[in-house]
Amino acid sequence: MAHFLDTDRKTDYLLPPSMDDWLPEGHLARFIVEVIDQLDLSLLVQQYAGRGHKAYHPATLLAILVYGYANGVFSS
Repeated sequence: MAHFLDTDRKTDYLLPPSMDDWLPEGHLARFIVEVIDQLDLSLLVQQYAGRGHKAYHPATLLAILVYGYANGVFSS
């Protein structure tokens, strides 16, 4: 069974106070997160063996990858 680190987009920060205050409505990052949350990533999640340190959830990593590509930042 895989163990993932939790992604908490509601976590409060000193500056900015919260992620909701940081990104304006209609921001590309919000759109990408909404789209990724609707995808069925169950086959991808099943590939994680659960060994070693906890990993970030594949939905979080995919959202970062897509956001980077959308902004012209390509992964190597």
